[in-house]
Amino acid sequence: MLDDLSNLHFSTRAVHAGVNKDTLYNSCTTPIYPTSTFYWDDLTTNSGYDYTRSGNPTRKALEENIAALEGGVGAQATCTGMSAINATMHLFSPGDHIIAGNDIYGGTYRLFADLFTKMGLKFSFVPQGDLEKVKDAILPETKCIWIETPSNPLLNLVDIAAITAIAKEHNLLTIADNTFLSPYLQRPFEYGVDVVVHSTTKYLNGHSDVVGGCVVSSTEELAQKVAYIVNGLGLGCSPFDAFLVLRGVKTLGPRMEAHQKGAMALARMLDEHPNVERVYYPGLESHKQHELAKKQQSGFGGMVSFDIKGGRPAAEKLFANINLFQLAESLGGIESLIEYPETMSHASMTAEARMHGGISESTIRISVGIEDPADLVADMKQALEA
Repeated sequence: MLDDLSNLHFSTRAVHAGVNKDTLYNSCTTPIYPTSTFYWDDLTTNSGYDYTRSGNPTRKALEENIAALEGGVGAQATCTGMSAINATMHLFSPGDHIIAGNDIYGGTYRLFADLFTKMGLKFSFVPQGDLEKVKDAILPETKCIWIETPSNPLLNLVDIAAITAIAKEHNLLTIADNTFLSPYLQRPFEYGVDVVVHSTTKYLNGHSDVVGGCVVSSTEELAQKVAYIVNGLGLGCSPFDAFLVLRGVKTLGPRMEAHQKGAMALARMLDEHPNVERVYYPGLESHKQHELAKKQQSGFGGMVSFDIKGGRPAAEKLFANINLFQLAESLGGIESLIEYPETMSHASMTAEARMHGGISESTIRISVGIEDPADLVADMKQALEA
């Protein structure tokens, strides 16, 4: 069996990293270790595991896999995507200041603006596409720049290399949420990011049957700090959830190709439809950051958002007539999902914050599944015209 997978292509690493763990029966898949505790050989010797909150072989296998795909030194798999973000915020102390985008995921905004603000952290939400505004937001107490690219739901891009250059100049940590593209299409470490987070619920798992998260570190020092936090807060994901994500990640490459093929077809149709005001998809040549997307991404992903003409009444008619797109939150699964950020994924943001981020009552977000693109396009067209 191969010990070093670093020279292999992405999809090969996705299949083989973290797999060969069963030396007793030579299982071709990573076993589930559902035990809560592990017995010791004596008072000072154990197998390397003592209690599943602190570490579990199945979870460790997933962590090895994701670290190999992202190019990180170490990873910690957590019970949800929000717990992964929660863990990273515990790298900071009361009084520390963090700069984030103004159009980030609603749950992240809520965690920052409400919960961690009450615990003494300070946040500024700025349009990170404007580097001067990022620089202007830096204070003496600033410790981190939080990057979400593409942003949720408007798919605005952040120039990762430019942001990390600013951060290094001011000795700031950079943390990037890479959920929307996955390491198959974007690897922030290659552009100088210090920490990468994922909601593994989404593309890494890909089957809408588990919730989870992951924090990947670029250095051993950061990896040890995050591991301590995850253990201390009890944020680790369960062995069965780790098994499901590890199963899902094996098909990440083929799935992402199918997702973005459908997304491109849908985006092009929406871009030409008279009932659509604006389409948000970096794969379109008309997208203002199309060239940046080509520079720092290996593809354009499976997420498409658009503004429908007619506002909420038109959106409600669309949702009532759509067939193949399920009206549901979340994203990254094999089935196509459609949602209304104002009352769903971004309802936790204030109306003012949504407006500041560019999210309106006309905005609709789509997670394009792996169905045949022609069927998705036809269904969306009939719903728009119903």
